[in-house]
Amino acid sequence: MAEAALKGGFENPPIDSARAFRRITNAMARPGKIETLVGATPPPPMSVAAGTVLLTLCDPDTSLALLETLNNQEIRDWVTFHTGAPIVSAQRADFVFGAWDNVRPFQTYKTGEAQYPDRSATLVIEWEELKNRGAHLQGPGIKDIAFLNLPSVQPFVENAALFPLGIDFLFCSDDQIAGLPRSTKVSESS
Repeated sequence: MAEAALKGGFENPPIDSARAFRRITNAMARPGKIETLVGATPPPPMSVAAGTVLLTLCDPDTSLALLETLNNQEIRDWVTFHTGAPIVSAQRADFVFGAWDNVRPFQTYKTGEAQYPDRSATLVIEWEELKNRGAHLQGPGIKDIAFLNLPSVQPFVENAALFPLGIDFLFCSDDQIAGLPRSTKVSESS
């Protein structure tokens, strides 16, 4: 294991992870709301936001998958040292980390079971930039309507149709995150 894997974790794990957890849950509870998330400095090309999500939500009992550019030895060593989370195939993972172009098709991920809809995957997607414009978001946690610049609308429409099954999403860009739970209805902007 390289010395670089030993760096980049939380400076004060109990406080940093509690702050990050609050912001992550805020992002999921208020779809489209962009939150700033700091605390981790993962190896490139993983963003600060995605690294902070990983350190906050993954542990030895939480499996994860690293797709394409994020699946390099530096990141794998960093994950192992800081979390002990098992790195598994994307089809078996609780959390899947990757860029938009690498995470599709969504049908390959866990969508939960009728009796246990919570046994689904959360996709943590590296995205170029987060802005509150573009696709219309409606549903729980949104007063009237929210906006988020999603890469596409149709996959999220299909995912919401599976509710209560489906996949949850966290979009990450630099130190920002935005959540998109499966309960959110997505439509094209008019």
